[in-house]
Amino acid sequence: MNSLPRVGVTLGDAGGIGPEVTLKALAQPAVLPPAQYIVFGSARILERESLALGLSPAFRPRRTAAPGEAGLFHEDLGRGPEADVRGRPDRANGAASFLAFETAVSEARAGRLEAVVTGPVSKTSWSLAGVKARGHTEYLETFFPDAIMCFWSETLRVALFSHHLPLREAVERVRKDRLERFFQVLGRGLAQLVSGRAFELLVAGLNPHAGEDGLLGNEEQNEVKPAILAARAAGVPVSGPFPPDSVFRQALGRPDRVAVALYHDQGLVAFKLVAFEVGVNVTLGLPFIRTSPAHGTAFDIAGRGAADPRGMVEALRLAVRSRPA
Repeated sequence: MNSLPRVGVTLGDAGGIGPEVTLKALAQPAVLPPAQYIVFGSARILERESLALGLSPAFRPRRTAAPGEAGLFHEDLGRGPEADVRGRPDRANGAASFLAFETAVSEARAGRLEAVVTGPVSKTSWSLAGVKARGHTEYLETFFPDAIMCFWSETLRVALFSHHLPLREAVERVRKDRLERFFQVLGRGLAQLVSGRAFELLVAGLNPHAGEDGLLGNEEQNEVKPAILAARAAGVPVSGPFPPDSVFRQALGRPDRVAVALYHDQGLVAFKLVAFEVGVNVTLGLPFIRTSPAHGTAFDIAGRGAADPRGMVEALRLAVRSRPA
């Protein structure tokens, strides 16, 4: 491995705040750890955003980067969308943001990047562009079926058993065999993300009060608890199921604990309540690190220069700090 990590960075959807928070974050070298930061995307969008924000980060062409050299570099993927469509989903923006992500992932899979940090994208823009994946994690799952969506902050850490699925489908996925494998992969992924630290997994129940001993649903007794017991017998430090309305409080402020939510909003409501501005979305179960700010495209404030870059700063910091050994 090079002496410093090579971190691929994508701008996200050009119609949202992705380019803004990326440029603002990369323009703060004092708060970022040393690394080779390589932005994948359109030179036109990069120049447009730098001019609008009054920033002039010193990007160099990627081809000039020496192995292990720190600094800002750019992999130009073409001019990008001709029209400056902001504030709404757009086909051309979707195609450009997907191309940047696809290229960065290809480089990471080939071993030429140790981490990928992604700006927020619009699922609707991807769909308009004909992209079949619903989002970053779903695309990664085509290569790494065990990919896990996890959300990280200093105050709360949450892992999602399922993510971008309709609620009915998410409930149907709660089965013992799938859960048991998920707990094992999650344990390994956390060990890779933060070397030398052990995490206790606290699993939320599916039903109110975690089923109340079968009075409010039997998934906890038939599926969730048997999976927990099997994973624990295999050495995974996991416990539960706990009532969903209290499990996050048990993990709050405890850096040694990770709450496990059984579907997307069960976990994200709690996480974004306490860490919306600084939270990081990290994908576990990959041979490289992938992070992103926990927030979305924020079309409503795109182009105003008002976006908070702290989530992107934390995503970059976590990516460098957690690169595979």
